[in-house]
Amino acid sequence: MEITWLGHSCFRLRSREAVVVTDPCPPTTGYSIGKLTADIVTISHNHPTHNYLKAVTGSPIVITAPGEYEIAGVFIAGIVTYHDAKKGSLRGKNTAYMIEMDNIRLCHLGDLGHLPTTEQVEEMSGTDVLLIPVGGKEIIDARTASEVVGLLDPSVVIPMHYKTAHSTAPLDPIERFLTEMSLPSQVEPLAKVSFNASTLPHETQIIVLDYKR
Repeated sequence: MEITWLGHSCFRLRSREAVVVTDPCPPTTGYSIGKLTADIVTISHNHPTHNYLKAVTGSPIVITAPGEYEIAGVFIAGIVTYHDAKKGSLRGKNTAYMIEMDNIRLCHLGDLGHLPTTEQVEEMSGTDVLLIPVGGKEIIDARTASEVVGLLDPSVVIPMHYKTAHSTAPLDPIERFLTEMSLPSQVEPLAKVSFNASTLPHETQIIVLDYKR
């Protein structure tokens, strides 16, 4: 599995069988994702900064709701979560996605706004790679994100949805999350990462990806 961060909560996940794009974002976010080709698009919630489908060409299968899906050799499970800590009464529901490709289980948390319940943690169990929002404001902040990492105990953590030199959203910078995870405030970002089931680290590793223009 190859993972490229395209800005905000948007990633391109490439396996031997298919390409998945998560939460495509518009130029108003400060990120230009260009024109993408994908077999599958997942959307965590119906918000303009997460559902910019016009950036994805071809005829992808678009998943917007909880449920179980099998498409082009990719297994996806959408899990009901919330965009706030009051069961969606402030900002509605959010769908977290478990995506299994190349024998790797990846969890994209979308705009999670709360600490997952015991039942939700069970549904997310076995996460190898965790894509987690860390920028606070209308989503979980750095401290809560670090608690989520502790609950899910993934092999790899890739933060998303935080303030960068490009982003226009009023989010916290990634340094706060790195501090919560007891890491240096400056971590060299990577352009992309690739994993297979045999190369996943045995202890949780935080990887910062660079925004790819």
